[in-house]
Amino acid sequence: MDTKQLPSSFQFEAIFNEAAIGILVTNASFEILISNYFADRLFGFEHDEHIGINISILIPNHLKDRHHGHLNHLNSSPISRPMGIGLDLKAKRKDESLFPIEISLSHFKENEQIYYIAFVTDVTLKRQVEMELILKNQEVNQLNETLEEEVKTRTQALQNTLEKLEKNTHELEISLQKEIELGDLKTRFVFMASHEFRTPLTAILSSATLIEKYQQETDQEKRLLHINRIKSSVSNLTEILEEFLSAGKLEDGKVELHLSLIHLSPFLENIVTELGAFKKGNQEISIEFTGVPSCYSDSSILQKILLNGLSNALIFSNKNVILRLHATNEFIEINIIDEGVGISQEDQKHLFERFFRGGNVNVIQGTGLGLHLIDRYLELLGGEIQINSELNKGTNLYFKIPIQNHKND
Repeated sequence: MDTKQLPSSFQFEAIFNEAAIGILVTNASFEILISNYFADRLFGFEHDEHIGINISILIPNHLKDRHHGHLNHLNSSPISRPMGIGLDLKAKRKDESLFPIEISLSHFKENEQIYYIAFVTDVTLKRQVEMELILKNQEVNQLNETLEEEVKTRTQALQNTLEKLEKNTHELEISLQKEIELGDLKTRFVFMASHEFRTPLTAILSSATLIEKYQQETDQEKRLLHINRIKSSVSNLTEILEEFLSAGKLEDGKVELHLSLIHLSPFLENIVTELGAFKKGNQEISIEFTGVPSCYSDSSILQKILLNGLSNALIFSNKNVILRLHATNEFIEINIIDEGVGISQEDQKHLFERFFRGGNVNVIQGTGLGLHLIDRYLELLGGEIQINSELNKGTNLYFKIPIQNHKND
């Protein structure tokens, strides 16, 4: 083994040679300096046979030009990372045969010289298993032809989600350690989750059972009634899960701003249209819009803020709701005004806590995440929120959001 080009820091030769994964080390010109026994067997070479040869010998012929460009970019900006995430990567053996791989790339410097280390795994068996799973899933999907089977499958999926939710209690406790009253927060969550999931799941199961009894053509109206009931319950569960996902993404810092030009008048009209399902009786949302016609902001986040605020106003009130928006070149001011049940002074101290629900609304369906999500979204936009509320008289939510800098598309 010629190790003259290797840096002095390259140690633990026994571990390197006996590792159960292919390991290749190259210089900055991507010439192979050393490989372990597993890599030799993986690519079909005798030991040291390919030392000094460019790494491109292991690249499929039709990809060599593209790979050469990647290598040039790597030398200018060396990083350590998995390669080809989401792609079907293949490597070439000595006998020209191809096989699927997963590869991670790392680098280090010695005496101002850069070296690259590639960790290569043969995933032929993994790909075969994945293909078998895909084929099995296709067979399962073809079997789900009837409504009853589809309802049972979706119900089972939701029950599995609840089981996973219970198993992840420990992880949830860790994520909630930043809260001052962890015990109270956990109790509120368990109560909310069990209540919010049990009701629609019970409706789904009972409707599915009743559908089986209506087999005559004259029973079509009754079947449609229960089908609509199932759809409504599934939609309700989907909204609850979406709130969980949004809260998780915000906690993990995975929500980023994407600025665009928002034409405010049609933007507000679309939001009001989406909230049609939340209206009760003749309940309406009145839009009072003044100021500049458009602004730059994150339309998705702004939409979520307004949808959460307005849906709460509709749910906790039986009267009309006012959406008032004033826009300038510097900021947006928003008021959402209702004449609903209101919020006590004591409860207002806890409104932005996850899963908190006011003492006067426990009988009304909800996750207790709405205002928490609004507060976190406003934080991303650099905005602020104020709440003026009085029991049995209504609530005024006030948002002030700075206009973001213009971004050219």
